[in-house]
Amino acid sequence: EVQLQASGGGLVQAGGSLRLSCAASGFNLDEYVLGWFRQAPGKEREALSSISPYDGSTVYADSVKGRFTISRDSGANILYLQMNSLKPEDTAVYYCAADLTGRTWPNDQESRRSYDQWGQGTQVTVSS
Repeated sequence: EVQLQASGGGLVQAGGSLRLSCAASGFNLDEYVLGWFRQAPGKEREALSSISPYDGSTVYADSVKGRFTISRDSGANILYLQMNSLKPEDTAVYYCAADLTGRTWPNDQESRRSYDQWGQGTQVTVSS
């Protein structure tokens, strides 16, 4: 019974902030590369960020760099995505994921990493 449960999405005004949470059960988030993704209507899924299990180093997509921050709370076994300065184009369903088999960091391109475990997604809507 390994699973990820994303939560924290909602309606916000442009310029506002949200913090998404991804609660893990059945495994320890600190042991695996973790990532956040989003998918807007009519668009392909976009990799936003990933975090290393070794030293906590992170990578970000250009579209969110400087505005979003990925982090984890090892004690609570929760992955977070802090989203600041939100824009209408950030509107999407947001997903968290864990790479349960990968053992390398960093990959040549983290946005192409394959993930084994996915959360159900949480809707983020940013109004203008």
